[in-house]
Amino acid sequence: QVQLVESGGGLVQAGASLRLSCVGSGRILHTYNMGWFRQAPGKEREFVAGIRWSGDSTYYADAVKGRFTISRDSAKYTVYLQMNSLKPEDTAVYYCAASRRDYSVTSSDFGFWGQGTQVTVSS
Repeated sequence: QVQLVESGGGLVQAGASLRLSCVGSGRILHTYNMGWFRQAPGKEREFVAGIRWSGDSTYYADAVKGRFTISRDSAKYTVYLQMNSLKPEDTAVYYCAASRRDYSVTSSDFGFWGQGTQVTVSS
């Protein structure tokens, strides 16, 4: 069974940094493109960042470009989301997900999801 488990969320002040981790079943992280999404209360789930299965290409939502960095360590079956200069509007539950489709930003293209980790940024 495929599993993705996120960690690293927490409560921080505006301007701080956090690094989220997503550990997956070994096979999935070798062959799937990975993405981070987030969902704030009362809002739709939205794409944050993505990385190709090979790790050679990344892409970001405009709202986080220049502040967030996605990366992967295949040897550790882990995908990371480094979040710098956090803002209150970044507050959400963050999910990692896996997809066969390249460069997708659509949640329906991602077939496997973690349980989510809460990020709260206070002003």
